[in-house]
Amino acid sequence: MAQGQHNSLTQQIRTRLPPVLPAFLSRQRWFGGKARAIQSAEILDIIPIEGSSRKAFVVLARLKYFEGHDDIYAVPLVHATGEPTFPPGGAATLPRLFLHGEGKREGPVFYDALADEQFASVLLEAIASGRGFAGETGEIKAWPTQAFRGWELANADLRPSLMRAEQSNTSIRFGDRLILKFYRRLEEGINPDLEIGTFLTDKATFAHTPPLGGALEYQRARGPAMTLGILQAFVPNQGDAWRYTLATLDAFLEKTSLSASVSARPPSLLRGVAGLRKSGIPPDVPATIGEYWDSAGLLGRRTAQLHLALASNSEDPSFRAEPCSTSFQQSQHQSMRDLASQVLRTLERRLATLPDSTRRKAESVLKREKELLARFDSFAVQKMTGELIRIHGDYHLGQVLYTGSDFVIIDFEGEPARSLEERRAKRCPLQDVAGMLRSFHYAAYTALAKRVSEPSAGDATSDNLAAWAQYWHSWVSAQFLSEYLNLTSQADFLPDSERELSILLDAYLLDKACYELGYELNNRPDWAKLPLQGILQLLGEHVA
Repeated sequence: MAQGQHNSLTQQIRTRLPPVLPAFLSRQRWFGGKARAIQSAEILDIIPIEGSSRKAFVVLARLKYFEGHDDIYAVPLVHATGEPTFPPGGAATLPRLFLHGEGKREGPVFYDALADEQFASVLLEAIASGRGFAGETGEIKAWPTQAFRGWELANADLRPSLMRAEQSNTSIRFGDRLILKFYRRLEEGINPDLEIGTFLTDKATFAHTPPLGGALEYQRARGPAMTLGILQAFVPNQGDAWRYTLATLDAFLEKTSLSASVSARPPSLLRGVAGLRKSGIPPDVPATIGEYWDSAGLLGRRTAQLHLALASNSEDPSFRAEPCSTSFQQSQHQSMRDLASQVLRTLERRLATLPDSTRRKAESVLKREKELLARFDSFAVQKMTGELIRIHGDYHLGQVLYTGSDFVIIDFEGEPARSLEERRAKRCPLQDVAGMLRSFHYAAYTALAKRVSEPSAGDATSDNLAAWAQYWHSWVSAQFLSEYLNLTSQADFLPDSERELSILLDAYLLDKACYELGYELNNRPDWAKLPLQGILQLLGEHVA
């Protein structure tokens, strides 16, 4: 492309994009600032992406909100003249971004460049060759890993296709060999997904995560680089573990609803998952749970192997295990209480907008606020004897792929609402364990809601299915925890006693449920009933 054409488009992007960018971003499923009003947008850099017949750019924009901190977003754009050719299903579903002249319906038109085959192929070639792209104030650096150089890709079909999963980033699949994950919201410093992926690929022996093939980073003249994307090997799979779990749960509830003992309630298991594990598994439980019994145990072992791998290197200061300090314990305790208080205030404000059944649960939780906050005090009093290590940080069934016979753990970015510094911090691994146990709860009651909404489900059947959903949740949690602890029994990062284990795990479970409640209130109010129910069950375990 002629330099003059580039300069003309660059100038129009710089002057015309800021006014229209907030409205464009607010319509994108990957945009994480929907709950906040954007005050203004500022262009930080425009990086031309040379190598294809299209005029393409990566634009870095700083968003200022009326409340809270600024965000930096990467917006890849391809210039459209007429109707460009995109992959099947691409252009028809992609929003256009018009850079109109003032008071006119004319000016350049852009599409999201990640749906463009040529653009995606240029990024892949750049990573493979280590080629970079210069911008006005910085540059995009691309580099491959040593592992990538050993992959046989010369004759592979690497045609790119945009993946449509609902997530905060955008992924491009290259045939059945590679996945490029492009980050939309950027922060200064290395993304944990890149950092942990590099560690697990190059330094640790953990085969149950996709190997890292390379990365894209944005580097300014001063300051740390920002991770723009990572390239990984594609792992053939049957979808994520959330989808697999719901399918097996549906079969479980179908079986129990039609069984001869449909009117017989399973025993009450509200004694805490650590207590369930300690009391032993009744011999009839595995057969009753069915296929998922072994799956829950395997997932527990894979989680244990992940934590053992992340704690395996004493040379790298970013991954070296550290003893739990009093200051860490106090900070965690205060953070738990602050989060719970903040979420409960949001719950109060949203109370009148909730459906009746959800509002009743919300009122019950609000009435028990003092009890809820007091539950975190045991965390502060109990001296922590384990170690802090790097963990997944946002661990749930949606972060695990199911291959048909095994599990592969993905997405090490951490909770998106936390800062990069927080997401890279070393933590107690029981935080990951609690995340997966809460995910089992979500799955059980999501499957239950689907069943009881069917026209044939009467009140008696609904009550019975609810009991069986609780049965499944409790025993699957116990199996997962048992297998996890069997494999990590000699690890220094776990507490010394069952009592400490129970106190910490209960605190992390309640903290996770409060985090979920805040997330659902802000993003999916119809789902708020699930963490509300989880909070009440967790409180009930200690009341009974």
